[in-house]
Amino acid sequence: MGRLLRTGLNAGTEAPQVVGGEGVHFHLSDGRKVLDGSNTGGPLGHGHPRMAEALREAAGLPMVSEGWSWRGRDKAAEELFDVALKGEKHWAGAVRFCLSGSEGNDIALSLSQALTGRKAIATRERAYHGLVGLSRDVTVQPHWHGGLAAPNGGTKIPPPGAKVHVLPAPEGATYLSATEAARRLPPLDERLAGAAEKLRDSAAVIIDYTQGGYYHDGAYQDAVAGIARREGCLWIADEVVTGVGRSGRPFAFQGGDTRPDIVTLGKGLGGGMVSVAAIVVSKDVAAELDGKSWQNYGTLRGHPMAMAAVSAYLGIVRDEGLLDRVKALEGLYARRLTEIAARHPSVSRVAGQGLHWTIELHGPDWRNWLADTPEAPIASRVAGHALGAGAVIGTSGEQVSLFLAPPLIISEAESERLLSILDDSLFLADREHNATMEGAH
Repeated sequence: MGRLLRTGLNAGTEAPQVVGGEGVHFHLSDGRKVLDGSNTGGPLGHGHPRMAEALREAAGLPMVSEGWSWRGRDKAAEELFDVALKGEKHWAGAVRFCLSGSEGNDIALSLSQALTGRKAIATRERAYHGLVGLSRDVTVQPHWHGGLAAPNGGTKIPPPGAKVHVLPAPEGATYLSATEAARRLPPLDERLAGAAEKLRDSAAVIIDYTQGGYYHDGAYQDAVAGIARREGCLWIADEVVTGVGRSGRPFAFQGGDTRPDIVTLGKGLGGGMVSVAAIVVSKDVAAELDGKSWQNYGTLRGHPMAMAAVSAYLGIVRDEGLLDRVKALEGLYARRLTEIAARHPSVSRVAGQGLHWTIELHGPDWRNWLADTPEAPIASRVAGHALGAGAVIGTSGEQVSLFLAPPLIISEAESERLLSILDDSLFLADREHNATMEGAH
């Protein structure tokens, strides 16, 4: 055992050793160069020259804590509104920077409790919002419990800090197998019939746009937001993964008519170079904060290096037309993944938007998975095959769920290679699926 505590998704597994990277590729210690196909924190790939130059210039800046003013922080805030929130200024009020998406969600949820005087919070099924404070409470994927998972089943889970209401999830799939298609979901209004009672005592309902392979359409968002408004519950758009590029538009919530009380950002906001996140509050929430001291402080929040990274990333998104690029590639991924899924009996469903796609396999129910079994899950083994073939494909730690989230700078040819490696790797899952089906008969 080395001095560094491992943070792998599954107990007992080893990860490849990364020694460098360039563009859309990782460089590994064994000399291989592999495609980075699943990295929500690296929207510009690796070593983007403009990002590198911005951080070289920022290296000489002073350390300025969150409690002190810094012109670079003001500049990053204005640029976030000018680039990412262009067309949204009729409701967006102000931004506060923080260190990570988990922290941002925790701060947003605790602010909601303070504003409403309510303790309970709500989310939707199969959600992930982080592993810090209240963000862990509303992470309802069971394997992301924040405790200890052991391969002998001796899992230890910390108790929750707040009561959490769970709403039914949307569907929004691009492809469904015949088995999945036969399980017809009730209409949206029927599925959300009990939502009003749950939101009546909730400080906020927080919804994200990718986790668990659920990608919201406007109808679902607007329905939940409407119920929240009527019941005096704030609603938070968790755009930690999707904000400023990944969804093919500035924000995934722009697919609906409603606008949130609070938006959280993270992951790619620092261009993959610096850990940084942000909380955008509406004008109504900003008015509530006016004249008050928000007693939530972080020494390194809004650090000058992080602000330089945010400014550089926003400039690159604007100048290189990355949103249009992602939107154009979205059609390629939708078409090719539908073709691939139809070819593989192991695939249960495919869903996605922009450059974030989930490929879910037939297998055990995700509700029972604690990442505590000695054998590697089928998704991990498919990902292992893909790595051997030259591409990193993610699993989110689930047994049967794979995801693609390549850098936003990926080319069409590189995308085709990534999808081809996925296609080939899925034959491993097909063999197991077919054997299971034969055994059942």
